[in-house]
Amino acid sequence: MPGPPQHQEHGQPSFGRDGREVTARRCPAPPALLRRHALPQAIGASSSTTPRSAGAPRKPPPLPAWRPDPGWRQLPLFDQIPRDYSRLDPADADLASPWLAWAKHLACQLAEARGWGRNIRFAVNRGLAFVLTGYVEGDVIRHTEIFVPLRVLDLSVGHIVTVLEEMGIFEDDSEPSFERWLAERLEGLAPGTRSEAERWTRVLHEGGPRILPRREGTVWLYLNGVRPALLEWSDRYDHLREVTRDDVLTYLKALHGRQRHSQLVALRSLFGWPKRNGLVFRNPTSRIKVGQYEYAVLQPLVPEQVDRAVAAATTPATRLILAFAAVHAARVAQIGTLMLDDVDIGNRRLTIAGRVRPLDDLTLKLLLDWLEHRRTRWPNTANLHLLINNQTANRTIRASNHWISAAMRGQAATLERLRVDRQLEEAMVHGPDPLHLAEVFGLDEKTAMRYADSARRLLETSAESWSVVAASTDDQR
Repeated sequence: MPGPPQHQEHGQPSFGRDGREVTARRCPAPPALLRRHALPQAIGASSSTTPRSAGAPRKPPPLPAWRPDPGWRQLPLFDQIPRDYSRLDPADADLASPWLAWAKHLACQLAEARGWGRNIRFAVNRGLAFVLTGYVEGDVIRHTEIFVPLRVLDLSVGHIVTVLEEMGIFEDDSEPSFERWLAERLEGLAPGTRSEAERWTRVLHEGGPRILPRREGTVWLYLNGVRPALLEWSDRYDHLREVTRDDVLTYLKALHGRQRHSQLVALRSLFGWPKRNGLVFRNPTSRIKVGQYEYAVLQPLVPEQVDRAVAAATTPATRLILAFAAVHAARVAQIGTLMLDDVDIGNRRLTIAGRVRPLDDLTLKLLLDWLEHRRTRWPNTANLHLLINNQTANRTIRASNHWISAAMRGQAATLERLRVDRQLEEAMVHGPDPLHLAEVFGLDEKTAMRYADSARRLLETSAESWSVVAASTDDQR
């Protein structure tokens, strides 16, 4: 039977990648909600659209299409042979392919949903024509096959992959960054020790029977913490079961403070896992007390450090980020996850990590400046996160922690130091009351007690200093 036509008229049935029938229609023009900012009244933006400059007329959107009907076909006798896209000339792309018509229709829908600009749409259509040339039903397009050829053509791999994933014909066979990092960290260990440390690390990362997976950052800290000890023991031993309690105590003697605390915790995890699974006869870290870590007294920032941090914030985004950390004591991750709905300009409210806070005059002004810049710079973005950049404006993900903290990196007053200084200032101004700190900033009880204790010590030290100065003045008189 002949397959269905490549295109269809409005109102006729079409099929998505899951095979379900949907109503076909032309891909609509960008809705007004995506062309204007979500809060135009708050920033005084006009509701009228900016007239287009004179130039070439915009191309019409592609006609609706559906997944091509393969009809009858011979099943392959062998596995798919990897394709060499580097030998394909872009000028020889098959522009009449029904797979390309379907891909362009899906790309148009994704572009409207994610706010892709004109240049991105053109690059995505060009890349789809390149990778779908010669494609037949049942083939799989792999990441390792298309990454280098698309980069040579200076095309956006991520956006093209998004369309291929929507079509259900893409396979990500790239090596995860965790695997590369793990191989690098295990380099230089004895073979037996390497095998046992790798199994322990994978259990931490992926979980196991009655073991929940840890966050990737925790896994990195644990393996980086035990690596110096494993390298030292690999010169004498081949397996972890040969390590004795004296070896652990000798290694820990050279460590002090927080370094000893963190590495002993990681070593207890390293030897506790093989002991529970019968890989070692005894746990050499048992009965070695970690002890309670003695936190130092938190110190406030000096005005010069804060002034240098303020001078480093030169863009609307960095100024707003600075205010979130220095005024509202927001963490970097909390700043990155803020959404547009978390800002209530009319009622002057700001929701950070589920806690509603009042908007002060400074933060309100910086927020309005950023919203105006955001609306002007990315008028078509569909990203609902408050803070976006060039990499996230055309997607729906949040900005990275690295980008958020980049402006303050290298400063004495980093975002984390500013956050701590704000909470310490609250404890010193309103009194070292842990309940007040927990209510205002949503702190854990132990963290609130630490801030209150530091504030109490600083206030006592300040009072003692004033007493000494007053006594010296009286003696001089």
